[in-house]
Amino acid sequence: MDEPETTTPRRARLAADLAVLAVVGVLLIAAIAAGVSTLYTSYYGPSAFVTRYLDLLSSGRAADALHVPGVAVDSATLSDAGIDGKPSEALLRSAALAPLTDIEVVSEQAAGEGFDVTVSYLASGHAGTTTFRIEQDGWAGITPNWRFAQSPLAVIDLTLRGADRFAVNGFEMQRGQISAAGAEAAPLDPLPMLVFTPGLYAVSVDTAISTASGIGVLADSPLASTPLDVQTSPTDEFIAIVQQRVEEFLAQCATQEVLQPTACPFGLEVRDRLASTPQWSITTPPTITVVPDGAQWRIPATGAVAHIEVKVRSLFDGTVDDLAEDVPFQVDGTIAILPDGTASIKVGSPVESAPAD
Repeated sequence: MDEPETTTPRRARLAADLAVLAVVGVLLIAAIAAGVSTLYTSYYGPSAFVTRYLDLLSSGRAADALHVPGVAVDSATLSDAGIDGKPSEALLRSAALAPLTDIEVVSEQAAGEGFDVTVSYLASGHAGTTTFRIEQDGWAGITPNWRFAQSPLAVIDLTLRGADRFAVNGFEMQRGQISAAGAEAAPLDPLPMLVFTPGLYAVSVDTAISTASGIGVLADSPLASTPLDVQTSPTDEFIAIVQQRVEEFLAQCATQEVLQPTACPFGLEVRDRLASTPQWSITTPPTITVVPDGAQWRIPATGAVAHIEVKVRSLFDGTVDDLAEDVPFQVDGTIAILPDGTASIKVGSPVESAPAD
């Protein structure tokens, strides 16, 4: 006859099963917690909020980036950040954005009532890092909403020398469109422009008068003002035109049948009386160069040679001699670019000439 089974083995098996279920439960809870944490980090946390903003910039969606909570700014916000004036919003558009790649969250740290999210990236191939201040902006059901506690916009103060037309990242503009003074803007007044951070903003100039390329700045600090001074260079075409105008001016001076042509850089003094009208010619014209001069241009002093032929009568014995002499002189001048884009060239004032032997 079989003996009845005791309850002890059953209890042992039950305890073992419960232990297994407990371990499974703990692992399941841990997996769920890890999944929720990953989901939060990837989609609902401060880092995810910043990443979405940067993804908008990297895909050229400037208008959408501008509507991200906390991005747009008003004059009071700019004033509190130490930014005066009315910066232009011309660069807050897709056409002015440069490539932004390799975006990676470096850290996310609690800071007061918000978070500081630091990201690394490549802006047009230039490595950079930026820290954004994020704060909660209510709830969407059970998930938090976020906003920038400090706008990621910044200001570039561009001083452009020798040009009124320029392009930023290929987007073309004119001084009068950017300056708050409009058409009355002074040539050296800085041009403040709002930009997204992070981003590389490169200024180029390509006009008939001046040129510049690849001069830029990495905007990587929210609500910061960064100066950018761009000096253009004269084009070969511009220098050739100035050369032509100076030669025409000197040729006109040479038509004056006097020893001291009026408002001209060359002349001659003689001690004897003239027995004929002087005849001038330019035997060695100047080789003109053009250099920057503040907001405008100037012609640095350069040498040239004029030639004079005239008959002179001696005060001593009345004899008449032919005088033929080369007269070295210096030419300089100033060039002003007028509002209509034309150049006003003024050759420098006459120089004193040495008397003829």
